[in-house]
Amino acid sequence: MSEKKVFCEKCRDDVGYIVSEKQLEGNIKGEKYSYMGKEAHCAQCGSEIYVDEINDYNLKALYDSYRIRNDIVPLEVILKIPEKYAIGKRPLSLLLGWGEQTFSRYCDGDMPTKQYSDILKRIYAEPDFYAELLEKNKGNLKTEAAYEKSKRAVNALMKTEISSNKKIDLAIEYLLNQCEDITPLALQKALYYIQGFYYAFYNTFIFSEECEAWVHGPVYRDIYFRYRDYKFDPIKGKDEFDSTVFSSSEKAILDSVIKNICCYSGKVLERFTHSEQPWLTTRGELSEGASSVRTIQKEQIGNYFSAVKEKYNMITPNDIKEYTQTMFEQI
Repeated sequence: MSEKKVFCEKCRDDVGYIVSEKQLEGNIKGEKYSYMGKEAHCAQCGSEIYVDEINDYNLKALYDSYRIRNDIVPLEVILKIPEKYAIGKRPLSLLLGWGEQTFSRYCDGDMPTKQYSDILKRIYAEPDFYAELLEKNKGNLKTEAAYEKSKRAVNALMKTEISSNKKIDLAIEYLLNQCEDITPLALQKALYYIQGFYYAFYNTFIFSEECEAWVHGPVYRDIYFRYRDYKFDPIKGKDEFDSTVFSSSEKAILDSVIKNICCYSGKVLERFTHSEQPWLTTRGELSEGASSVRTIQKEQIGNYFSAVKEKYNMITPNDIKEYTQTMFEQI
């Protein structure tokens, strides 16, 4: 029960209220969308009452449902772009050749067109793409200071990514080289299992990146945007790869995941992760189809896979096989 009070039409008084979750429906542009929303009920008479915060929550949930179905950039991503590239909302709109208030409206919840949405997704996921836009359109900015500040930010970001993100990029290249048929969905799950089992065996994480508890399982957001255009098709990798870039322990985990996990389809691996504690705990009370950008904490991943290693008495990384076979038999 909330301490805040609102007016109840039936009781004709300011009352406390109880909030509960409920599957709701709403209409946007003539189409129905289902979403997990909230309702507030008077703590005295039980009748439904209006609460500003609940209404705002439901509107956001409805529009999140619309974004998911229509592949529109999440609001959370939009809000992160100015901070990531050290540029104001108005200067960013000008840089992109949009109306001066366009990006600000998107930050306030207005829905971008599919064309603008795709541009924003790419800007967020690909600093090198943003760097190209910054150089090409710097004449659109009103001050040299705005250009210089954003240029320093993107240059620093690109240098950081070259050093800290190299491991996950190398792992992806190796997976694509070794696996003949790996879709974006399967790739996401393979990276998640590499992260988990590497920690279980060596008590440290191989990737610095965080993954999120999306509807279809754990997802590394930037990797999703990089390969999303493949949809359900296999991703094509390079014909050659020098695996000596990995340590013996890294290669042991990678090879075991390729052998014992990548043999399953992305949909099967999705079902694996849906029965595992890190994804379940992070999703919490969310409904099956609810969108989420909640981060699966590394500590949860490490603890879970360490417990799996102990339960299955794994001695070497190749012992992952028994776990995956058990998971497959249970789905």
